[in-house]
Amino acid sequence: MDYYYTTLLALLLAWTLIQGFTLLLALLPTNRSRKLPPGPFPLPIIGNLHLLGNQPHESFARLANFHGPIMRLKLGQITTVVISSSDIARQVFQKQDLVFSSRSIPDMVQTDNFHMFSVSWLPSVSPQWRNLRKVLNAYIFSVNKLDASQHLRYKKIQELVVYCQRSSQIGEAVDIGGAIFRTLLNLLSNTLFSKDLADPNVNSGKEFKDLVEEIMMDLGKPNLVDYFPLLKIVDPQGLRRYNSRFGKLLNIFNGMISERLELRKLQNDQKTDVLDALITATEQRPKEIDLKHIATICLDLFVAGTDTSSNIVEWAMAEILKAPKIMKIAQAELAEVIGEGKAIDEADVARLPYLQCIIKEAFRLHPPAPFLVPRKVEQDVEVCGYTVPKGSKVLTNVWAIGRDPTLWEDPLIFNPDRFKDSKLDVRGRDFELIPFGAGRRICPGLPLAIRMVPVMLGTLLNTFKWKIEGDIAPKDLDMQEKFGLTLAKLRPLRAIPLHLPTPKDGFLEKAMD
Repeated sequence: MDYYYTTLLALLLAWTLIQGFTLLLALLPTNRSRKLPPGPFPLPIIGNLHLLGNQPHESFARLANFHGPIMRLKLGQITTVVISSSDIARQVFQKQDLVFSSRSIPDMVQTDNFHMFSVSWLPSVSPQWRNLRKVLNAYIFSVNKLDASQHLRYKKIQELVVYCQRSSQIGEAVDIGGAIFRTLLNLLSNTLFSKDLADPNVNSGKEFKDLVEEIMMDLGKPNLVDYFPLLKIVDPQGLRRYNSRFGKLLNIFNGMISERLELRKLQNDQKTDVLDALITATEQRPKEIDLKHIATICLDLFVAGTDTSSNIVEWAMAEILKAPKIMKIAQAELAEVIGEGKAIDEADVARLPYLQCIIKEAFRLHPPAPFLVPRKVEQDVEVCGYTVPKGSKVLTNVWAIGRDPTLWEDPLIFNPDRFKDSKLDVRGRDFELIPFGAGRRICPGLPLAIRMVPVMLGTLLNTFKWKIEGDIAPKDLDMQEKFGLTLAKLRPLRAIPLHLPTPKDGFLEKAMD
């Protein structure tokens, strides 16, 4: 233990000397010519770490009100540039996308070299990244593949309705986020592996959900090694040594891959799912994709595809329950266009403008990833008259952009009507609303999310009436956030589904058959 503290002290002293030398360099004439973004004055050693707080997206939004929409902070050893306006986001993601397309890779992700196989973290200029994006588009997210798998999504939503119906019969509250997470988990597992990873009839899948949530929390929480790379030797918080969550998930997926390889040896056992197609691709194109890539693709899909979409549906339901008038308007639209209790098809969403407005408003006020996934510049870059120094970590505070009073009237109020006559969309073209990012690193799962989220939310609203658990008045519903790489509710939303009269051709009747 003495050796540990001696080493840590030595590293901190070395870092103090480096900081002093860096500050001296910054005062030299060669650097004075660069106009760096404004920001708060850094303290010795820690820089501006003391300004993070436990809700960094809120802290940075307040700082941006004072220092401006492009702001520089020194977080330990790392220069961090925070973007808080749609105009500068447009400049970065549209006009200078290539130079801002590298990733700032957290130390935790570097465990077992995970970042060298993951489409989320690989450099976008690498052939490997381009190959993996092509694989995702070809086998999962193309229009043809999504159309072909629509029956699976329909079936999983039926199972969600049956689960809520059973809760309704006994007057038991549903954990909305947990139920949606389980639905998405089984949808992805059936698409990839032709099997459920959670029992759709009971409250299972919690261990998997906890693993994913913990990964997102760890990726979002301050890690000293990310701010002081010299500390990697001792890993003072133990996140690298003791964090086996990535390993647990990879072991699950590697086990499924091994099981499928054994089954493929039997001539009479041929699957037609994504896993089988990916294994075939490794045989036909071994230089482009191998089995380790497949396991990493699975991890990327399950972590990003379950947590983010379940969070946004939970936030949307919370806002609707908090404003009964909005629920009434949404259910009236569904009853008129679809028919109360009837199934919602993905094609029906285009005929449900108010439901679409609710989804957009939820994305505006509660973006799943408040900073998106951090980027990095590999060279000095000029942006809007400022120099973003080489090696800077770049955060885009889409949470702050969604609450910018210069863009949105009454920005803190959940008001779907603001999108009634608006053409703004979430597909990365309108920088006032970019919950999935934009440019070449836009979330590859966007095509699936924009199909699933409105259908799941619309189904819950069209099949049941809902009541907040307990004697909580709608206006008193807790809306506190839990910060991580994704933004979850601090306290899960629990609501009781109340039975609606079901027509003969209703969704619930079909689901119960």
